[in-house]
Amino acid sequence: MHPPLEKSPAITAASTIRHGFFGRRGGVSEGEFASLNASRSVGDDAGNVIDNVHRAVMALKGGPIEVALVRQVHGTHVLTVDGTFDLQQRPEADAMVTDRSGIALGIVTADCAPILLADPKAGIIGAAHAGWKGAVGGILANTIAAMERLGASRANIVAAIGPAISAENYEIGEEMANEIRTQFPDAADFIVTDGWPKPHFDVPGLVLAQAKSLGIGTVESVGSCTYAHPDLYFSHRYATHNNTRAGRQIALIARG
Repeated sequence: MHPPLEKSPAITAASTIRHGFFGRRGGVSEGEFASLNASRSVGDDAGNVIDNVHRAVMALKGGPIEVALVRQVHGTHVLTVDGTFDLQQRPEADAMVTDRSGIALGIVTADCAPILLADPKAGIIGAAHAGWKGAVGGILANTIAAMERLGASRANIVAAIGPAISAENYEIGEEMANEIRTQFPDAADFIVTDGWPKPHFDVPGLVLAQAKSLGIGTVESVGSCTYAHPDLYFSHRYATHNNTRAGRQIALIARG
């Protein structure tokens, strides 16, 4: 049995692209990391992580292909995965693009928004990690620009925003809210103050609005709030509030 995954209908309609947003079910990790943890940096057994990532890859039903991963640092740097990219190393970046077939781009998250992108006509794919810093800093715009440099057309790009923490469960406090208002005024509308004693921030909503404003062909939201569904997803904030550790779920996209 393959682990369950969630898909974007628009990307699924492109027969040359395989993708999926995975949650925490269907893996071999145990305890706090049960069960499809895809990160080696949280304290899980490395062998379990390798098995889990392999299971996710096979669930794409494109055969056993390699996965390009980066060390995500909540920045806005985008890497191009070309023939010189060393799959054994994980350079610092928060997004990747490629025109290569036979390789999957992977993003791991546990509340931040994973974004998968594809221009099926040009055969260009991308994957991005958008925490609040990456979102306000323009990681999505940078990823689209990198895809265009490979030959993509933004009018043909399909983007899917995967499971992430919702504004309802993402309290940020006044200091962070003021920092966003001052340094990133374009994101200020996504600070939500109604109904809570402290401000909250809508990262998925911001990314969705950015995608629409950037003029890409189609944008969809996939999945639910990671914090609200600890049975389905890993959530760093939920784990912190419950004095435990969180694994990381993986999102994958590959050319056929």
